Amino acid sequence: MRAYIGVGANLASPQTQVLDALQALAQLDQSQRVAHASLWRSAPVGYTNQPDFINTVAMINTSLSAHELLQALHHIEATQGRTREFTNAPRTLDLDLLLYENLVCDEATLKLPHPRMHLRAFVLRPLAELDPHAQIPGQAPLSTLLERVATQDCTRLTPIGHA
Repeated sequence: MRAYIGVGANLASPQTQVLDALQALAQLDQSQRVAHASLWRSAPVGYTNQPDFINTVAMINTSLSAHELLQALHHIEATQGRTREFTNAPRTLDLDLLLYENLVCDEATLKLPHPRMHLRAFVLRPLAELDPHAQIPGQAPLSTLLERVATQDCTRLTPIGHA
């Protein structure tokens, strides 16, 4: 199964946290990291009294179920010191399961596609680098979604494949 994972951090050397997370994704059981997008700097959303984030999106192929993959992502977060103090709090690492093939799921512990991904430039811009024709079930085409977030503060830091 093809899955896309949002990777972000804004504490404890965020760029290093993101790069370490990409390495951890490459080592996931029953999975292979196929690619990742450029690194992007973005302003915080929601709780804004915190440092900017470093973000990217990784594409993996996996035979893990969506639930197993989400558990593995939470384990990587915990390994890198992630705590969940309050919604949108600063964090050492945030791994969001954005898409898992074309699965649509609305459970308490798993929501696919990620419920706010279509509203976030820091997700859509790197996703478009990896797959300009990506489909987000239930949403407009990616090109339309990108137009809607064009004014959001999100700047490419590294060219794709050079992180």
